[in-house]
Amino acid sequence: MNELDSLKFSNRFAELPEDLFHKQNWTPFDKPKLIHFNADLAKQLGFPKNLNPEDLVPYVNGNKSFKNSSPLAMAYAGHQFGSWVPQLGDGRGILLGQLQTKDGLMDLHIKGAGKTPYSRFGDGRAVLRSTIREYLCGEAMHYLNIPSSRSLIMIGSDEPVFRETTEFGAMMVRVAKTHVRFGHFEYFSHNNKAEFIPILLDHVIENYFPMLKDSQDSYTDLFEMIVNSTAKLIAKWQAFGFAHGVMNTDNMSILGETFDFGPFGFLDEYDPGFICNHSDHGGRYAFNNQPSIGLWICHALAAALKDHIEIEETKSIINGYEQVFYDELTALFRKKLGLEKNDADDLKLVEELLSWMQKNKMDYTYFSPEEYCPVLGLQHKEEGEREKGIAILRDLVENESNKDAMYVLGLLYNDASSINLCSIDDFCLGQNFSNYKEAKKIFTQLYQNYNDPRAAYALAEYYDCLLYTSPSPRD
Repeated sequence: MNELDSLKFSNRFAELPEDLFHKQNWTPFDKPKLIHFNADLAKQLGFPKNLNPEDLVPYVNGNKSFKNSSPLAMAYAGHQFGSWVPQLGDGRGILLGQLQTKDGLMDLHIKGAGKTPYSRFGDGRAVLRSTIREYLCGEAMHYLNIPSSRSLIMIGSDEPVFRETTEFGAMMVRVAKTHVRFGHFEYFSHNNKAEFIPILLDHVIENYFPMLKDSQDSYTDLFEMIVNSTAKLIAKWQAFGFAHGVMNTDNMSILGETFDFGPFGFLDEYDPGFICNHSDHGGRYAFNNQPSIGLWICHALAAALKDHIEIEETKSIINGYEQVFYDELTALFRKKLGLEKNDADDLKLVEELLSWMQKNKMDYTYFSPEEYCPVLGLQHKEEGEREKGIAILRDLVENESNKDAMYVLGLLYNDASSINLCSIDDFCLGQNFSNYKEAKKIFTQLYQNYNDPRAAYALAEYYDCLLYTSPSPRD
């Protein structure tokens, strides 16, 4: 028996009414080639220990099928840059199915799968450049403890794909807890299909929030959990300097995971108005707008669910978003600064620090690592040392001449950032595509370094200079 046949696939979404999706296979490449296999993630998903990644390629490419999988393209809609778009959906993706793991149900989704009924004017393909970027960002987010989708495997091809320039087509298997988005509920609410909303709500509760099945008001309780997880996710983005770039309602997971990576970016110097998406001319999704956009999309979800959730309680939940966000953000900054005890002035301290960092164009990432915060005396347990450390920090905030001291926190990160990625731009642009051995070597080296959390910080810091090729709005 093929060892891959032992995987216990299902597709619970395929059991729902067909108004929610379109069942189909995907379009294979003529000559698929393995780019990279994430052995660590494969282990977590329960793939055979001695699996040869080459054996997985025909399954990813669509030449073979997993037993009990039921591939489909999901239907949804959403607000894109604040404007309502009534029909979106998986325009280049196929939900392959789910695997039950020790961490719960996990979706496997093919990205770059070719055309679906929701492709509109697109070609349904992904390019190698954006696929590599998504893989790297998903891994960095994971090891920074930011909830995120990850990539199991990437395959490439010689198939030309036309963006700003001619690139090469690629597919990857994206792994996430769910691909149900805020936009799913909007699709039904605004397209006269409201009868499907409770069906999808029940599906979400059954598969992801079974503790709510006995609740007296499970839908409102579910809404609260979605709002809170969204607030906490965005607090993590802000703490680590991550800019998503396209926080449309169709790009936001109802389980508070980061996914749908497009023209994302990480802060270098602290610039709260940083815009990573060159098509975001108005700055709607600028870094400092992300928390308020998170609240906006929660309002959009509440509007879609208005006939199924208790209105007064919903208002209270929405009003609590800001407190959940700031509680999480403050807790993360306490770790960054080595503050061991909660203090009512901690958030004010953070605000003063950020103002100083913006004024002096300080590096945001190099100020992150908590293990070096004892330099400022903030992590000492002796009586009075915490207060002394805060005084030192306030002096740094107020005295520009001390700004160089802030870089002490990042000095030991220089070695971690020297990962050999000299050839990565060639692979992203397809200029050296045949050199797969070198590509594998680079990814292996990256993966080994991820086990050191310092490398994850350093990688976040150096994304722009190592991986930057201006992403297409369609990627």
